Amino acid sequence: MRIALITPYGREHRNGNWHTAARWARFLREAGHTVRTQVEWDGRAADLMLALHARRSFASIRAFAERFPSRPLLLALTGTDLYRDIHEDREAQQALELAHRLIVLQNRGVDELPPHLAARTRVIYQSAPDIPRQPAPAHTFEVLVIGHLRTEKDPFRAALATAYLPEHSQIRVTHLGGALSEDMAETAEMAQGKLPRWRWLGDVPHRTVLKHLSRARLMVISSVLEGGANVICEALAADVPVLASHMPGNVGMLGEDYPGYFPVGDERRLAGLLSMAETDPDFYADLLGHARARRGLMRPEQEASRLRQVVAEFEQGPG
Repeated sequence: MRIALITPYGREHRNGNWHTAARWARFLREAGHTVRTQVEWDGRAADLMLALHARRSFASIRAFAERFPSRPLLLALTGTDLYRDIHEDREAQQALELAHRLIVLQNRGVDELPPHLAARTRVIYQSAPDIPRQPAPAHTFEVLVIGHLRTEKDPFRAALATAYLPEHSQIRVTHLGGALSEDMAETAEMAQGKLPRWRWLGDVPHRTVLKHLSRARLMVISSVLEGGANVICEALAADVPVLASHMPGNVGMLGEDYPGYFPVGDERRLAGLLSMAETDPDFYADLLGHARARRGLMRPEQEASRLRQVVAEFEQGPG
């Protein structure tokens, strides 16, 4: 099939949407499909459109639906789609109705959709290949935060948590990700000056992120909303357990009974969990055991198979 894959962010952004689009394009090409990845549909004929992000890709979604109303249109929903836009934005809501299939990136995503769309919805967990472990730094308990500095990520929660760690703690938190505004950059520089256990390395190549993950002891994801964070997949691929804000996107990725949740915006509780992970071997082993169990959902062969199955539903027509 000729597939138009629409992503609102191009390669230069190197964010979660781009990584998902690049991975899915590869999976579909390996299955024999012809895939063109675009930020906006150029109008060229395609047998199927696969779009990421209801609101940001709406112009492409509407144009394809108008020109090829009987051809299958698949829509993958992001965090801002699920937990904001589809509840308040008319174009995002219209995109849901135009799609023949909806894709959510974790099993709690279906809960946000209108009941009449449940039968159209498929769950595809994102994935990452195994990341070989490297020796952890001596005399340091290395914790990572990965992601651009933007409001939805609550990016300074781990930085604030370091102020509540015991004096003897060897925890050091490293944040990898670029600032998307001057205000965020200024806040990061100020935090770095006042919180000696926290450092910000800014926007770094993906290979650098993976190198840091390979020797980290823990990752923190403190987001206010997430559709299904790819950085969780990468952490589990590196055998790094996660401390996560207790919100639906993270619960859908890590499971209801995961022991590493803290309330959204609660740096004191996060500090307590960080300290436990550092000093309590049983708690750390519990985190690691749960993370390894969830890893099975997020392997590349699983993601590729589920994506190809959704596309295969339409190889004989939209159904």
